Amino acid sequence: MKIMENMEKKKIYAFIDSQNLNLGTSKDLYRGEKRIYKGWKLDYQKFRRYLQDKFGVEKAFLFIGHMTKYEDLYSVLKKHGYTLIFKPTVQDNHGKPKGNVDAELVLHASAIEYPNYDLAVIVSGDGDFYCLHRFLQERDKLLKIVIPNTKAESSLLKKFQSYKTFLIYEKAKLEYESEHKKREASHVDTGSKARILPGDKVSIAKKGRKAR
Repeated sequence: MKIMENMEKKKIYAFIDSQNLNLGTSKDLYRGEKRIYKGWKLDYQKFRRYLQDKFGVEKAFLFIGHMTKYEDLYSVLKKHGYTLIFKPTVQDNHGKPKGNVDAELVLHASAIEYPNYDLAVIVSGDGDFYCLHRFLQERDKLLKIVIPNTKAESSLLKKFQSYKTFLIYEKAKLEYESEHKKREASHVDTGSKARILPGDKVSIAKKGRKAR
C-alpha cells in the first residue's frame, strides 16, 4: 500500500508517549564511559507544527502523567495544539512519581479514537507498542513511527523499518532556543543585511576604524 498517497484526503492522528519522547531527546546516553548520544531540548511548539507539516496530523494526543504542580505546563501544551490524556501518578519505592501511559495510548489508538481517524502516527521508540504497530499495520492504518533517537529504539521495531523516522535528524528544526540564543543569532553576519541593535554600532566600528 502506498500509504503516503492522497494524505491530504486522510484524517491523521498522532499518539505521543510523552515520557519516551522527553527522555529520548533530552537524556545523554553512554556506552561504558563513552557518550554515544548528546541530549537536547525539544521545542514542543515546533514539534506540533512538524507533525502537521510533515504528516498532516490533525489531532495530536499527548499521553502524560498528571501532577498538580505542572498545571502551567499543561496549559502551555494545550495552547500549542496538543490534546492531553492524563494518567494518575503514584510514587515508586524511592518516592519518585510514576505514571506509565502505555495502556492509555494503546486504548485510545486501537479503540476510543480508532473510528475517528484514517492513519496514525505513533511517537515512541518503546517496544511495548509492538502489538499496536502490528494491529494498525494489518489494517492499513499505520502511517509512521516517530522515534526520538537512533541509539535507544527497541529491537522489536525492526519489523517496521519502512515506517520509522528519527527526530535526531530534525534537531536543527526542532530544538528549543532560549531568548538569549535568539538574540545572539540576530548578531551573526550571514553575508546578507544583518539586524544591528541600538548600541552595537560603536563596538563594531572599534573593530575596524574609529567611530566618528
